[in-house]
Amino acid sequence: MAKKTSLFECQHCGYQSSKWLGKCNNCGSWESFIELKASQIQDLKIISDTSHNPPLPITQVAYENIKRFSSTQEEFDIVLGGGIVKGGLYLIGGSPGVGKSTLLLKVSGGLAKEGHNVLYVSGEESAGQIKMRADRLQCVHERLFLLNEIELNIIKTHLVSKTYSICIIDSIQTIYSSQILSAAGSVSQVREVTFELMRIAKAYGIAIFIIGHITKEGSIAGPRVLEHMVDCVLYFEGDPSKELRILRGFKNRFGTTSDVGIFEMKSDGLVSAKNASKLFFSSKTKTSGSAITVLLEGSRALILEIQALVSESSFAAPKRSATGFDTNRLNMLLALLEKKLEIPLNRYDVFINVTGGIKITETSADLAVIASILSSFKNRPLNSDVAFIGEVSLIGDIREVSQIDMRLKEMENYGFKNAILSKRPKSQTKIKCFEVPEVSKLLDWM
Repeated sequence: MAKKTSLFECQHCGYQSSKWLGKCNNCGSWESFIELKASQIQDLKIISDTSHNPPLPITQVAYENIKRFSSTQEEFDIVLGGGIVKGGLYLIGGSPGVGKSTLLLKVSGGLAKEGHNVLYVSGEESAGQIKMRADRLQCVHERLFLLNEIELNIIKTHLVSKTYSICIIDSIQTIYSSQILSAAGSVSQVREVTFELMRIAKAYGIAIFIIGHITKEGSIAGPRVLEHMVDCVLYFEGDPSKELRILRGFKNRFGTTSDVGIFEMKSDGLVSAKNASKLFFSSKTKTSGSAITVLLEGSRALILEIQALVSESSFAAPKRSATGFDTNRLNMLLALLEKKLEIPLNRYDVFINVTGGIKITETSADLAVIASILSSFKNRPLNSDVAFIGEVSLIGDIREVSQIDMRLKEMENYGFKNAILSKRPKSQTKIKCFEVPEVSKLLDWM
């Protein structure tokens, strides 16, 4: 008699064990293990028949021509690497209310007007609710089809019965397969549904967008294998209470992940930002504690405003807070100012804010952060037509940054006249550049 084998799976992260565990060794969740049925265990054992696909030398493999088509949203095309790929499987996540469904419904309407058949599958909203939002977004078209269904086999039947160019799944946590006995949204269901959608996308050349819920930690809910299956992973960033939204790619098999898309929430939904840099700085009168820098996000340059507030602390340990900037790097810059310039910041609270809700990930804004701190500390406004670009090292010197010509070109487009740099560029520019090799020289310039 064959010995019965059991397999238990964590419903939070997908970790598997041969015995039941009260606490998951992978994610630390309690009481999350359930025993898989024999049919479920068999489904996990995917046996590939390689008799029809023998291995080939890589020199004999033909190049695959990737066919793209525009999503009708300029910023969305930038993040996708030039447009939507036929047969691509895309996963898009973000906090509730950030605009995932709004953007994809607007894209669906735009593609329908371009002559594409689009299937919008919703397991959360009724067709009437989607129609109301479509009226507001002005994307109602006869080629846009709505389907209220959560059973995978029925969705598959409708999807292959008509020539669709794109399909929207809203959301993956509500879809279930009748072959898996666990509840919708569980690890087994999400894995099975995503795998079947991937097969449909590749077999029929349909671009499928999957909307995924996120956890309280900010990651997409479900097993990590979900992100490995798809071709592209996109995350929405931004405060739902503000107009600005940033779409960032974390995985893209068809392009780069360095580009970001910038959108504005208007009355007719998310629209591509025409003048992106204008959203991140204000052309108001001179105010102390404000400095301008130029940041690179992928292939574009963005002008940002760094705001600083330095005030006397009433506690023994002063506060250090940064929004959109690394707090550890802020502490390093403050220690450098105390060491090199002998400014007693250990008795002052320091707050840093990057306007527009964007997060700085490169070091070219170090000089602007220091300039805004000095401006607030001395209560001395900086000129509104000058930008600070440079990386500050631990020894106090200012280093050059990459692609300075692109940054200066963006400054010219918005009427800036002066730039504080570590070294003047070799190319001709209308921007008047001042060389500041050390942090101590910055204080002399101010």
